[in-house]
Amino acid sequence: MSTRVPATGSLMRKEPRQARSRATVEVIIRAGARVLGDRGWAEFTTNEVASVAGVSIGSLYQYFPDKLALVDAIRHRHLEDVLTVMRGLEQAGKPLGELIDDLVRGMIAAHTIHPALHRVLLDEVPGASGTRSAHRAFEAEYRARYRAVAAACLRPDDPALDVVVQVLSGAVEGVIHKAARNNSLKSPAMKQELVTLIRSYLLQSARL
Repeated sequence: MSTRVPATGSLMRKEPRQARSRATVEVIIRAGARVLGDRGWAEFTTNEVASVAGVSIGSLYQYFPDKLALVDAIRHRHLEDVLTVMRGLEQAGKPLGELIDDLVRGMIAAHTIHPALHRVLLDEVPGASGTRSAHRAFEAEYRARYRAVAAACLRPDDPALDVVVQVLSGAVEGVIHKAARNNSLKSPAMKQELVTLIRSYLLQSARL
């Protein structure tokens, strides 16, 4: 997982400044992700997270005022994992098929780090209205990365490009999240069908 701690719009009580405090927050977030995935939202407690992390409950509350703030950090860590995958895509000179395969393989990998956790985040955890600015920042870069993939088939000035990006990202999200809920992220057939879907859609869009 990425070691970047979310800052913009965070619900944290305070941001860690020193290397030691950043390490403590990292351990807490990792422990929180494991407990949330294992227990689900209803049984998720900061006391158990502190115990699993090997820190005092006071140390946890020094950074996270409640469990919603901790889950917000866990959610942001997942978003950062997804962007890490997108940033790692090398578009220059790469054949479309290879680019799509890298995208799908990376998105699956990002969601299989904690598959049970993603199901909880999708279906159980309430939204955090206090982090909209951070989500907007994520969405802006996320769409830009998909735009670069779509531009492998469409001209950068194609008026349909924005709509193609919206449909493409929505389709990938829908399939990946459905597979996370059904525990089928590691299915080779699902991966191949998603690759085929993306390729067919992009090639068809390029001919319109």
